[in-house]
Amino acid sequence: MTVSRAIQKRKRRSRDQFLLVIGGASSGKSAAALDLAGKSAKRAFVATGEPLDEEMAERILRHRASRGGSWETHEVPSDLVEWMKKHSVEYQSIVIDCLTLWLSNLLGRGLADSRISELVSDLLQAIRATTARVVVVTNELGLGLVPMEAMARRFRDLAGQVNQQVAAEADAVYFVMSGLPARIK
Repeated sequence: MTVSRAIQKRKRRSRDQFLLVIGGASSGKSAAALDLAGKSAKRAFVATGEPLDEEMAERILRHRASRGGSWETHEVPSDLVEWMKKHSVEYQSIVIDCLTLWLSNLLGRGLADSRISELVSDLLQAIRATTARVVVVTNELGLGLVPMEAMARRFRDLAGQVNQQVAAEADAVYFVMSGLPARIK
């Protein structure tokens, strides 16, 4: 890392421009992320969920309604890197919700674990390149029981690796439990 890049990284970290919000299912992560994103003039909500069944479609509608009309919503189930490269300059705040669904979508498209790690690196690079505040939401899957099925264990392990990779780069990390965000980094 060059000296100028290290200085830029330090300046960026002092402004908390890249935040990670992690927690269990229905813990209040999305609400915390929206709050942490601030009230900037132009805000984007980048949704990775896909309405593959009726229950998920209803969940997406509830989430959209809870955000209100001040957010521009973009549905980006798999091409987060490209979206960030093309559109992040248009916004002051961006919430990406969520990495876990993005990971599931990538695996569903047949991507290898090594390719996913590369895409996460590319996403982190795109996040670092923007001047917008970026708040990324993800699920903590490592607090439960070890899954019985090999595929579920693989997903849990890969999600843990992705979360660690992102948390290491984030300026700040918040853990949300029962609607209460606690800054852990």
